Amino acid sequence: MKSFKYTINGNVYKVHINSVVDDIAEVEVNGTPYHVKMEKPAKKQMVTLKRPAQAPTTASGEPVVSRPTASTSKGAVKSPLPGVILQVNCNVGDTVKRGQGLIVLEAMKMENNINADRDGKIIEIKVNKGDSVLEGADLVVIG
Repeated sequence: MKSFKYTINGNVYKVHINSVVDDIAEVEVNGTPYHVKMEKPAKKQMVTLKRPAQAPTTASGEPVVSRPTASTSKGAVKSPLPGVILQVNCNVGDTVKRGQGLIVLEAMKMENNINADRDGKIIEIKVNKGDSVLEGADLVVIG
């Protein structure tokens, strides 16, 4: 099968492996035959992977997709994209002008200023600092 040459403490050994069956190897060392019993290799540890649960499906096999319901707040300033609220720069009862900064939204690792889209008075603030919001979510209601 294979031949090797080893030098151990200055002595040269020519090793020829004739065959390996299970855990017994027939080996010749400098022409002298030996039967060598080998230790079995350590068992490989099995790692079980935990997979995430499968998304729910309908009876036809289609995935269940839930969409946020349309807002019913008239005069609401909406989130232009999904993100996290970093700052709320207004209070209920404040009078705001069009273009005034109301909220700072972090989206795609960038800070986005959400400005008032009309003049008016803050009627309701629907988010808090640290909230995650989806695109189209109501942030502030201006009346």
